Amino acid sequence: MRALVSTDVSRKIDFEAQNQWGFNTHALIEAAGRNCARAFEKAFPDFFANKIPGVLVFAGPGNNGADALSMLRFWLLEGRAIPESSKVIMSRFPDPDSGSPSACLHASLKKMQVSFIEWNQSLADKPLFSGGDMCFDIIIDGIAGTGLTSALTGSLREMTETINAQTAITGISNQQPPIKKPPIVVSVDLPSGLYDNWVQGESIVKADCTLAIEPLKHCLYKPLSRALAGIILPVGGLFPRALIYSHEKSELIDWHDVQKHIPCMRPDIHKYHRGTIRIYAGSQGSAGAAMIAARGAQAAGSGLVHLIVDNQIYPIAASGLASKNAGIMVSTAEAPDQDAPDKALEKDGDQGPRPKRFVPDSLLLGPGWGRASNRMAILQKALELEKTGTPLILDADGIFLARDFVFSGNTLLTPHIGEFAVFSGLTVKEIENNPVPILLETAAKKNACILLKSHVMYIASPDSRWGTVDGMVPGLACGGSGDLLAGFCASLAGRMAKNGSCDLYTCAAAAAALLTEAGRSADLAARFFDPMEAADRAADLAGKAWQARLGQGRQARGLF
Repeated sequence: MRALVSTDVSRKIDFEAQNQWGFNTHALIEAAGRNCARAFEKAFPDFFANKIPGVLVFAGPGNNGADALSMLRFWLLEGRAIPESSKVIMSRFPDPDSGSPSACLHASLKKMQVSFIEWNQSLADKPLFSGGDMCFDIIIDGIAGTGLTSALTGSLREMTETINAQTAITGISNQQPPIKKPPIVVSVDLPSGLYDNWVQGESIVKADCTLAIEPLKHCLYKPLSRALAGIILPVGGLFPRALIYSHEKSELIDWHDVQKHIPCMRPDIHKYHRGTIRIYAGSQGSAGAAMIAARGAQAAGSGLVHLIVDNQIYPIAASGLASKNAGIMVSTAEAPDQDAPDKALEKDGDQGPRPKRFVPDSLLLGPGWGRASNRMAILQKALELEKTGTPLILDADGIFLARDFVFSGNTLLTPHIGEFAVFSGLTVKEIENNPVPILLETAAKKNACILLKSHVMYIASPDSRWGTVDGMVPGLACGGSGDLLAGFCASLAGRMAKNGSCDLYTCAAAAAALLTEAGRSADLAARFFDPMEAADRAADLAGKAWQARLGQGRQARGLF
């Protein structure tokens, strides 16, 4: 998993690299420009295929501006760009006698016949990107970087607002393409204007792509700033991992890494040893939520899923699941035999004693559940099991009903931002601007893990761990995605608990990463889809992860 750090920590890493690890400032900037250029080329191989692009660089006074100049110089040396089609706008020209990276790059690029302009306010009113003597295909944003600690002001703000104003599509005629095709905006490391305490309304470059130099900065993934960074391309190879990981950090979570923490299953495993899940969900008008959550638990690998619903929706849930997802048990909350012995399992088998009763390895309460008068009694019983170590997943109405409780460390809450606002007593805006401190404080106060659902998902635990899953999958912005995620959480928690212990932070991280990876599957990424389709893709991914782990185990034992 990739490390996420604050901009303050990033500055410390840069300082230590130069003063303790022997890294030269000029060498770091040269490497940053080269690696950023290569990362862009790899991600967009067709960009240089048909013509030499016009390149416009906006460079501020710091090292971020030098990184952008270095990127341009690398392309010039490689023949990807030519001086006649390149231009640099600097906030101010550097002192040529300073020996700074910006001064050296400025001198070098001028010798290569690149045109330079020093910024002044009158430039804001000029058509810099089209209609003049030069048209630009790409703007490299190097106005401000991790040195920024407050909102942009002065010329840096003017440059930022000029990029945003003149890269918007100005109109579409009856003929295609649009009247003006804007250049692609590529920010180096961070969109200029972004910093740890950035809040909505402060000036920031709206980037199409961000070449994020590792370690990645967690302000990139705030709910309100994430979309402004566009496609985030990590750029490594500058700082040693040992240096990065010696500082305070969190983690950017993806499915490739986190799947390794899901317990592997033996080939001769019995359904009860894959995890048994009990779900209380659904109400009149919300039967679909219950069915999606149950299917999610099944798709993520549970051996037995028991869905308990109200009498009014039992026919809908039972018939709906039986038609496509046979194997999910459906009963009503009033059923007297929901914990009755399974007569077929009373004999001991080769794997030792097996359960004679349906004893859940994890519980899920809340998807589409409503707030009927009997819900609190069911929640109280679930909390008694939670005290004994049974993982409890609370979603939607389950979260609302439990807002006054402090848990025993075995609960995972899965709210979206609106639900978390009600649960925490804060406003949506407060949470969106800076969710991490709020999540960590609430997790510690409630002694529960929290998975905050959004286009970027956050996981926080009572022991101060936190991580981020970069969602940005528009197809998952549909009713039922949260129910599916809750089912994944319950399934993985049950599997972990059956394996001996359940770390709900890892469980939530794996479930969130599984959902986003399913949404990115090749046959879903380019269209709209329903949650049951996403469940099918998740089942494929979870199954492949199990097979891969199983294969690794066999190889380790020399079986093939």
